[in-house]
Order: sequence, then structure tokens, then C-alpha cells
Amino acid sequence: MYRRIFAAAILAGFLSGIVITVIQEFTTTPIILHAEQFEAKAGDVNKKQSTYRNSMLILAHGKHGDWAKNISTILHQGKRWERRFFTTITNIIMGIGFGLVLVACFSISKGKINGRTGVIWGVAGFSVISLAPSLGLPPELPGAPAVELASRQEWWFFCVAATATGLSVLVFLKGFFWVIAGISLIALPQIVGAPKPEIFGGNVPAELASHFVAASLVTAAIFWSALGWLSGTFWQMFEKRDR
Repeated sequence: MYRRIFAAAILAGFLSGIVITVIQEFTTTPIILHAEQFEAKAGDVNKKQSTYRNSMLILAHGKHGDWAKNISTILHQGKRWERRFFTTITNIIMGIGFGLVLVACFSISKGKINGRTGVIWGVAGFSVISLAPSLGLPPELPGAPAVELASRQEWWFFCVAATATGLSVLVFLKGFFWVIAGISLIALPQIVGAPKPEIFGGNVPAELASHFVAASLVTAAIFWSALGWLSGTFWQMFEKRDR
């Protein structure tokens, strides 16, 4: 049983981490790179320019000719590859961690687990981890005003715990009372409200921030769907092998 849990979680988490890293290169990463320019001083904007729709295009302007341009391009590309490497490692670790949680839920559930049912569990994970907290704390770009990290983390954990408990009550318990209890638990963090900054706005345009929120949620939905399908598929495969 434990070997099946760890094997399914590691394989599903590794593959999901690779998949989401590739997808982020075309969705959230270009938006983040574009937003980082607004984080810099307004006087430095003309020194570094990049294209939002194609983040791989680098325009370096200087008075030292082509040599300075080439050096600047090489250094920038080096930082990009370093960022890609650490992002990939982080996504793989995150995928394995969430995969362990997902597969642990498989082991205590009484239903048959396969790729299809795994997607359902993945959608539930997306709702708990990404969708519900984003109603109070939407994904933020660099330079956006935010409150203290500790208070945001406290509300996030509260929201995740309440939403997960509410969904479990709705799915696994029957009766009108449990329906009301489940809905109330899901709504409670939103009623309490997430901590908000004293001021809103910042240097990042509102259109860019809203695009980032949408791209982040869609990317998270793809990640959880892939993780759920892979976890369910590997779980079923190892279960048949054990038999």
C-alpha cells in the first residue's frame, strides 16, 4: 500500500510539474516578466524594453555598440535559464507534495480509482487550494500592494481547511443538515474576509493584473486536472500489479 502511494505520487507529481512548467512559459511567465518592468524606476524604463506578447525578444540599447548588446543579452538569457531551472524544480516538488495528498485521499476512499475519477479529485483539489482562496487573495504580480505575509497565510490556511471540510461534508454525508453545514463552511472564509491592503493599485496596470489572475487560475486548473488524471492512472496501474 505505502509503496503504491509513494510510487503513484512521485510519478504523477514529476510529470505534472514538467507539464505545468512548459505551460507557464506561455501563460504566466511572460506576464510576470512584463510586470517586473513596472517595478523598476520610471527613469530606467527606456534602458530595458521587452515585448509582452513575446518575452523571448530582448531589446538592449546602449552606447557601447554590438559588444555591449551581446553581453547584456547573454546575461539576461542566463538569468532566464536559471529562473526556468528553479521554477521547474519548485513545480516538481509541489506536484509530488500535492500528489501525496491526492493519493492519500485515494487510499482512504471506498470508490474505484482510475484516471477519470482522479480528474474529479483533481478538480476538488483545484477548488480547495486555488479557486476558493483566490476569491479573497487573488494571484499577485510583482509590485502590487499587499498586507503582511503572516496574516495572508493565516487566512489562506483557514480558507483551505474550511473549504476542504465543507466539500467533504457535502460529498460524503447525507441529509439536509449536512448540506447546510457544508455550504456554510465553504462560505465562512469569504464572509470573514481576507486581509486587504490599505491602498490598491500600484505600478502594474489593472488590465495586466486581471490577465495574470485569469492565466494563473487556468494554469492551476490544468495542473490539478493533469495531476488527478496521472495519479488515478498510476494508482490503478499499481493496484492491478499488486493483485
